[in-house]
Amino acid sequence: MSDARVGLVIEDDHDIRELVRTVLTQAGFDVTVAGSGAEGVLIAKHLNPDVITLDLGLPDIDGFEVSRQIREFSDAYIVMLTARTEELDTLIGLESGADDYLTKPFRPRELRARIAAMMRRPRSATEAESMSAEAAGEVNGHAERGNYSHNGLELSYASRTVAVDGREMNLTRTEFELLHALLEAGRTVRTKADLVRRLRDEDYDVGSYISEADERSVEVHMGNLRKKLGDSPQQPRWLQTVRGVGYRLAPGEH
Repeated sequence: MSDARVGLVIEDDHDIRELVRTVLTQAGFDVTVAGSGAEGVLIAKHLNPDVITLDLGLPDIDGFEVSRQIREFSDAYIVMLTARTEELDTLIGLESGADDYLTKPFRPRELRARIAAMMRRPRSATEAESMSAEAAGEVNGHAERGNYSHNGLELSYASRTVAVDGREMNLTRTEFELLHALLEAGRTVRTKADLVRRLRDEDYDVGSYISEADERSVEVHMGNLRKKLGDSPQQPRWLQTVRGVGYRLAPGEH
């Protein structure tokens, strides 16, 4: 049995399918391909892949619906590949559960870099345990061994679990990373660009290009996270928007 990570390519265009297969194989994945949405959903159920690349323009089920169906049973990273350039398509894709997107034609190097960044996000338990209480800012809990507590929300980085008032939440990995970034920063504002870099696993500003669409994707993920937590933008319990800048943790309850 191979210990390689599993990749799934859902794409009806043969040339693009083989290109993506090659990129993932070179990145160390065992790759399976599907030429339709229905086939892709079925394979995803059986394979439990780590990463899925998903074409939006599939011949049977569109990529949005495929993403929604996969999200019902999988927390795999989903990268949408689309020939469409309209921002609305990107936003719908992210709202349906995708973690990232690339517009065709894309550079193989960029796809590989995006996937590599995704796979680095779940840091080891050892790293999580090294977080200090200072990193948690003014959170009304503490960061012992990567555990955070704030206004009834509990997050464990080592086990990658989140619970609100004792009820466990089902978050995507991207939503988990964004929530962890805010808990880690406390009342310090994290700009949208900061959060884009966090999702790319860039700890500092290394000069990489961040587009308006990248920042807008963070807004969509934060909106999805709010809905799942049941948080109110007007009277936030956890996620406070700093208009025109970014986000920070809401004040602690007293």
